[in-house]
Formats: sequence, C-alpha cells, structure tokens
Amino acid sequence: MKLQPIVVSLLDTDLYKFNMDQVIFHKHTDLCGQYYFKCRNENIVFTPEMAQEISAQVDHLCSLRFTKEELDYLRSIRFIKNDYVEFLRLWHPIRDYVTISLSEAGELSVVVDGPLFSAMQFEIYLLEIINEVYFRMAYDYETLRASAQTRLDAKIRAMNDGVYTFKFAEFGCRRRLSREWEDEVIRRLSTETKNCVGTSNVYLAKKYNVTPVGTYAHEFVQMYQGIDSIPLAYTNYYAMKDWYNEYDGDNGTALTDTVTTDLFLLDFRRSMVNNYTGVRHDSGDPYAWGEKIIAHYRKYGVDPKTKLLLFSDSLDFDRAQKLYEYFCDKTKVSFGIGTFVSNDTCVEALNIVIKLQYVNGRPVAKLSDTPGKAMCRDKDYLDYLKKSVAFRINREK
Repeated sequence: MKLQPIVVSLLDTDLYKFNMDQVIFHKHTDLCGQYYFKCRNENIVFTPEMAQEISAQVDHLCSLRFTKEELDYLRSIRFIKNDYVEFLRLWHPIRDYVTISLSEAGELSVVVDGPLFSAMQFEIYLLEIINEVYFRMAYDYETLRASAQTRLDAKIRAMNDGVYTFKFAEFGCRRRLSREWEDEVIRRLSTETKNCVGTSNVYLAKKYNVTPVGTYAHEFVQMYQGIDSIPLAYTNYYAMKDWYNEYDGDNGTALTDTVTTDLFLLDFRRSMVNNYTGVRHDSGDPYAWGEKIIAHYRKYGVDPKTKLLLFSDSLDFDRAQKLYEYFCDKTKVSFGIGTFVSNDTCVEALNIVIKLQYVNGRPVAKLSDTPGKAMCRDKDYLDYLKKSVAFRINREK
C-alpha cells in the first residue's frame, strides 16, 4: 500500500447504511446480494498500479473493527437500537466478499457478493477508496486540493454574504476528493457558516458534533424485488411498511423514485403521508416533482408546510438556491449536496456508483424518474419491471 490508509474508521460511511442495515438485521437476514461498480464518465482509465492500490486499501479496510467509543456513539443516535449495535460489535468487512479486476483497456471491475447485511456495507467504503486512489494517482493531488480550497472559500463567502440562504446537509462521502478534504469541508462549513445543518458522514458528524443525516437509499427498495412473495409493482409499499414498523414513524424521509414517483404515490397513502416527515428527490425535473408532491399532500388534506421536500439530485449551490426560493413559501425545504462540496476542483469529478444488481440470485433494478439512471445487468428483467410498473399505474390511476 503506497498511500496512507484511506478509510480509518468503520464510521466513515453514510448514516443510511446503518439505518438500512438495521432493518435487514431485524427482518431480512436471509437475503444475499451482489453489487457491481460502474464509472459513468467516458474515457476513464484505471492503471494496474491503481488497481493494486485499491486492493491493498480494501485489505486494510477489512482489518478494521468498531471501537467502543464508536459503538457508543451509534447507540446515542435515537433510532439505532441496542441489539443492532451489539451485532456491529461482532461485525467486520470480510475480504472474500470483494473481487477486484482490471481489463486490458483499463476498465475497473469491482463486485461485492455476500449476505446482504454485510455486502451492502462495502458500497461507501469502496467508493471512497476508488475515488481517492484515482485522483491521487492520476493527477497532482496538491493542485487539485488548492483548487478545491479556492472554490470552498468562495462558497463560504457567498453563504456568509447572504447570496445563499438555504439550509443543507453535506452528502459527499462517496465521491469525495479525499478523506482529509471532506474532513476540512465539514470542519469549515460547520464552524464558519450557519447553512450546513449536518452531514451524512457518521465519522465526521461524531468528530465535529454535528447532526448525522440520512434515511434510506434506492437499494433498500430494490432488495424487495428479490423476495419471491412480493409482487414487483408493490415492492415500494412493503419497503415503506417495514421501514415504518422498524422506526415507528421516526427517521421518516421517504425516497420516491426507485420505481418511479408515479408508482410511489400509489403507495404513499394517508397513513404513509401522515407517518413520514417528508420525501426526497433524486431524479427527474425537481420543480415538476415538487409540485406533484405538494398536490399529493393536499389531496389528503395535509398542509404541505408541515412536510419536508429534500432535494439531492446532483445539486450545486445556484440550483439549490433557485429551488429554495421557488418552494420555501409552499413547504419545508432542505438539500443534500455531495460532489459540489466534497470534490469541486479544477478537473471533472468521477461519476461512480456501486449498485445492487441481484438479490438471492434474482435481478433487481432502479428505474428512477430519469431513464438514463437505470442500471440493470438483465435487460429482459428491466423490461419486465417497466411493464409491471406501467400496468399497475395505468390500472390504479
């Protein structure tokens, strides 16, 4: 390993990994999952040296364990339950679940295959490792760091000068420039501005005494597609039901677009509308989406001003400010902003993902409200899922 360790704590991940894993631990320990890496940028080449470094960093990751102090911190989060924390006392990442290879053309392949409660935890750690290895080895890191510093300085000035008036949480773990840079970002945003209300990074939330933020990701809804007894077009319903039962109405921001927002709204009925504090946008036109959600709340006699719209789709500060000004008098508004604060440099950031593709041997997929975001290794299954969703929407409109 040529670089310093990139992941030094198992808390260095998004909060929603623990949230989702707790539900799986209590309800679905029989599920196994396969995750696949994808880089959406064109003409990105990983070298053999990068692949070797990534592998060495994963070896180090799998040597880590939760400390007592870290477990006590997780236990202090109001909706994390003691039996799950005790499970984490025993849990650790297992190296055998991760396979890393490199094609002759420099295309990186990473596959995670194992029990879902364990395999799912690798996603953020691996993305942090891959991103940092790439940018440290493909560029002059200090040049990138200096440009990130200049841009962060300008953002903080604009927030303090009142150019940006919205509140947001930092969601930048997965595509950050480096561990030390995300640390600097959270330190400065939390101490030099009043705009940043928290971070998805549990390690940095603990370090800087800010709020850890997050609910669940697309993979949580996707995993229900792998359960034989659940019809495909109803997976979102069962996911939300399990979530509500686990958290009893706490930790309640629902993600709408795993199998399209139109289908989500068929299941987001009065009880769910009342039990969830708000919803999160992650694809499609944010203005059309927001108006659709507000209309849905009004349909059930709920004042939209009592609910939260959380926007998190590839945001920069200018886009967030415009959305805030448009919706702030209609509803509660907040934002999750990732790459724009954790990896905004003089070079283009990598658009990398690690997505759940199989559960118990069955393909699963995310449809989203932006067709280009769909990722599925089985075209026939993806077509079948689309038809199942369309059939239910047309039948129940």
